[in-house]
Amino acid sequence: MDPIRVFIDGEAGTTGLQIRERIAGRRDIALVQVDPARRKDPGARAEAMAQADLVVLCLPDEAAREAVALAAGLPQGGPRILDASTAHRVAEGWVYGFPELAPEQPALIRAARRVANPGCYPTGAIALLRPLVDAGLLPRDYPVTINAVSGYSGGGKSMIEAYEAGTAPAFELYALTLEHKHLPELLRYTGLSRRPIFVPSVGNFRQGMLVSVPLHLDTLPGAPKASDLEAALVARYAGCEYVTVVPAQGAKQLEPQALNGTNTLELRVFANEARRHAVLVARLDNLGKGASGAAVQNIEVMFGLSEARKAA
Repeated sequence: MDPIRVFIDGEAGTTGLQIRERIAGRRDIALVQVDPARRKDPGARAEAMAQADLVVLCLPDEAAREAVALAAGLPQGGPRILDASTAHRVAEGWVYGFPELAPEQPALIRAARRVANPGCYPTGAIALLRPLVDAGLLPRDYPVTINAVSGYSGGGKSMIEAYEAGTAPAFELYALTLEHKHLPELLRYTGLSRRPIFVPSVGNFRQGMLVSVPLHLDTLPGAPKASDLEAALVARYAGCEYVTVVPAQGAKQLEPQALNGTNTLELRVFANEARRHAVLVARLDNLGKGASGAAVQNIEVMFGLSEARKAA
């Protein structure tokens, strides 16, 4: 089989560079590139798009929308597109690129011409909440709070420069207007009908992420135990290559960087049954399963490469 021709529009950014690193040396994927001096030239980009089977957009939202319009003007509507920006995650005609979202999701991704890569925070939160909503353990209108901390590499060029220059704080909460761009995505794909409160933060480490959701178990239908929540997660992700449910086993601490460099997403249910309290926690690399790793996984699903890789 000929390699899949992939053009990364925005390959000089953090996500684009990480995608390139993750596919380097693969025989089933070939990169289509433009002269670095012409990377912002619409004509050069259109030429590259015309040569590609897939365009991966690693651009700011408005630039991503412009790139989609540029591709759509090519013959036969242009190549397939995987967008790593926020621009199309809840847009009509786009398939959400979280293969583990539901049993039918990989088939939808494989058939799609337009796929939106998930956000890093939503990946963890959706993975924790959607199975519980689907199982009826968490009401759709439950008042959920999502707390999360990320490494600074997810904050864009200016944040990266500030942390690496030593001028940024050790830790900070942000988006305290409670209007974060990930909220529409969180609401759409968790299955919740009540808008969650989302409290993101950034720490003085380059990459890694923890997403946590506290729950009062005695407020949930049927007063489930933590083991019931864990069982619902295990049932949903049984057989998944990249999502694992890890027993908490009395652990009292969890650090965010253990999965850096991987596409793994770990889920845990911590609980104090005597107090009827639980905390759901997702751990991932914000540049891995939260960005470039997820993008490579979606490329594999879109073109059937994951099956070929597993069979090799």
